[in-house]
Amino acid sequence: MSRSRWHIQREGDALTMSRRLPVRWDVVAETSLPDAGLLRTAQQVRQDMWRALQDLRGFAPTVEVRREAGRLFVKAGGAVDGAVAKGHAQAIIAEILDCPERRDRWRRFAQHRGASS
Repeated sequence: MSRSRWHIQREGDALTMSRRLPVRWDVVAETSLPDAGLLRTAQQVRQDMWRALQDLRGFAPTVEVRREAGRLFVKAGGAVDGAVAKGHAQAIIAEILDCPERRDRWRRFAQHRGASS
């Protein structure tokens, strides 16, 4: 049985979840979300990104979630080894981050406990 190999780094109001250290951003897309839990948001974004790009050879996902001014700022992407159409991968990540159904699911899953909505 393999153990989790996800690296989680916390620094103030920011959390980075990555497959490899040091973090490398060959492909990246960004969005903002309503305030919620950093780790739970990062886990959900990483999971959806991995599902969409798991066949991308040499892909090592990274998600950074930063709380600022009552919102979460999400940076998703990571490292890609080898020859690949990075623009295509980046477009897929941007599409994931912009999907209303996913965004709603992330919000519900990661909302602060005791929040009214």
